[in-house]
Amino acid sequence: MLDDYQRVALGLADWSRVRATSFHEHFTSSDELVAAIHDCEIVVAMRERTPFPAEVFDRLPHLRLLVTTGMRNAAIDLEAARAHGVTVCGTGGGSTSTVELTWALILGLARHLLPEATALRAGGPWQHTIGTDLHRRTLGLLGLGRIGSQVAAIGRAFGMDVLAWSQNLTRERAEECGARPAPGLDALLADSDVFSIHLVLGDRTRGLVGARELALMKPTAYLINTSRAAIVDQTALASALREGRIAGAGLDVFEEEPLPTGHEFRTLPNVLATPHLGYVSELNYATFFREAAEDIGAYLDGAPIRVLT
Repeated sequence: MLDDYQRVALGLADWSRVRATSFHEHFTSSDELVAAIHDCEIVVAMRERTPFPAEVFDRLPHLRLLVTTGMRNAAIDLEAARAHGVTVCGTGGGSTSTVELTWALILGLARHLLPEATALRAGGPWQHTIGTDLHRRTLGLLGLGRIGSQVAAIGRAFGMDVLAWSQNLTRERAEECGARPAPGLDALLADSDVFSIHLVLGDRTRGLVGARELALMKPTAYLINTSRAAIVDQTALASALREGRIAGAGLDVFEEEPLPTGHEFRTLPNVLATPHLGYVSELNYATFFREAAEDIGAYLDGAPIRVLT
């Protein structure tokens, strides 16, 4: 098991059919990864924490089964896996934990929870910020799929006007989710008080929000990203935050993870950042590891399940 940061994998499933080893630290290079798992026939990867490009498969001659938590993993080269005779299987997982974290970031920014809690612990000023009301403000959703639609429902419960856009969003889908369809991305950005991203990363969405798009946002608006960092130009986002051209950002995803120690997203005062916790919850982990063990058992029995390639 790779990237078992919380040291819980071995206790969350029955691994009795294999000799299981859990790695708790992230391997920062392919050389480290290959050295650690060179003799392994089965590997369980936690989401997209560790890439498996073709050159890694080239160096793992004994690997026969790669299990990824979740049913989609952009960090695995499925064609290379197939070419090397490696079966790739996935697991189930829920979306509610990411929805909940999205709202934790929104509320944390709007009510300045981190600076206020820090000041209270340190004996600092009492009530030194003024919170932003969400009621009657506009929640702009970039994407209205499984996660975005749930975020929309909570926005409506807060009395927010929900606006949404994506390349394939129809008026019918927007209205079904209680949202107004924006005429385009520019309008979505310009009208949003909270702009939250819920798209899958792909060729059409990589770099979708760049410097020009960020310049359309209100100086009082917040950007929330619990999807994938690369949807937003990270250099342009850092500049907008540093210069105060947007009020703040709630970020759970980064181009390099773990986020380097000296990265400014760790220290900018208008950033509320979390270490990719969207899927890190009790229910998700229980599903991930239980179904990973099931995948292994089915493979050993000659009838793989949840096969991705």
